[in-house]
Amino acid sequence: MKPAIICFGEVLLRLSSPGKELLLQSPRFDAHIGGAEANVAVSLHKFGHRTRVVSTLPDSTLGRACADELRRHGVETDAIDFRDGRMGMYFLTHGAGHRPAEVLYDRSNSAFAAAPADTYDWASLLKNAQWLHVSGITPAVSSTAAEAASLAMQAARKAGIQISFDCNFRARLWGSRAPEAPQLLSRLCEHANVIFGDDRDIAFMLGFKATAGDARREAADLAFKTFKHLRYIVCTERARASVDMQQLTGLLFDSQNTYTSRSYPLHSIVDRIGGGDAFAAGVLHGLLTGMSPQAAIEFGAAAGCLKHSIPGDFNLLGVADVELLLSEKGGDVRR
Repeated sequence: MKPAIICFGEVLLRLSSPGKELLLQSPRFDAHIGGAEANVAVSLHKFGHRTRVVSTLPDSTLGRACADELRRHGVETDAIDFRDGRMGMYFLTHGAGHRPAEVLYDRSNSAFAAAPADTYDWASLLKNAQWLHVSGITPAVSSTAAEAASLAMQAARKAGIQISFDCNFRARLWGSRAPEAPQLLSRLCEHANVIFGDDRDIAFMLGFKATAGDARREAADLAFKTFKHLRYIVCTERARASVDMQQLTGLLFDSQNTYTSRSYPLHSIVDRIGGGDAFAAGVLHGLLTGMSPQAAIEFGAAAGCLKHSIPGDFNLLGVADVELLLSEKGGDVRR
């Protein structure tokens, strides 16, 4: 059995207003399963990788349904711990025109947030693993989740497993713990081989201040000096004319070079939630399969672009779909 990619974080139930309606404009919700790490796991499986989600879910109809949905998309769920507690959720109001989308979190004291840090036996969970992916959302959920993320990354580092970390700062989630965030996120970045983040994330963690030059390159240079295991920093650049008309470009930095993808115009966006995770999964797929840095960022940007056409948090498209877009024949009818 080939080694697995381990994704550690909270699996969520998403309830969104239908279409472009405001929340409770009509008395119904559309339900989807999501969560940053789960999104990456599903996408990577669609790209042909073996993936496993490590998490804690409530031992309830909702928790079991979330695990079932991950399993339906090929993700291994045997490492999910089920215990008493509530389901982590979020409510989404889709944006339209110049009205932005809005997320309302309902995750306090969820089963995942309340799970003790020693819930996870990382020595066992990381056996036959080749990669660990964690995001900055996990330490924001609770102090125990932050400790669990740190223990996971320490164990992976000790085992020689590659680590990716998506900074994903969410001020609303950190709440009163926000003053702790820069130090906690920076400490997790110390273990990472790949960091998904931009100059704003580096500024937040390290107090970086750009000069008149290229802020992203300057921030990357500081990160490479600060984090000894770091091999790549990856981010997107998003230009917005409105909620429905945007442009997406991917950037990848190593210690010497900057690689920029082709830019994708995004029109008539169906659902942008999970777009960053689809982008991350695309870049990781490139790195895992030995693509050059330029090819990896091209694949990641194309994957992120395509996710905007898929309802829900998951990118359900495979390698052939991404390659079709990269071939510049993606707008034609496939017969």
